[in-house]
Amino acid sequence: MCPKINDTVRLLEAFPDEALEEGALGVIVAEFSEPDEAYEIEFSDENGATIAQIALRPSQFSVVI
Repeated sequence: MCPKINDTVRLLEAFPDEALEEGALGVIVAEFSEPDEAYEIEFSDENGATIAQIALRPSQFSVVI
């Protein structure tokens, strides 16, 4: 499945510097094609406050169906 804006994704690896564990859920908020394919993903807490927003390659997350 090709990732697109507003898709929910699950991390396939941890990002301790961002306080994100493997399996964390986020939402794609932007797409990039240059210099490489990447996606800006926003992670929020249970109250909707943003925890982190980072650019990731498709190999670092999976789209939740």
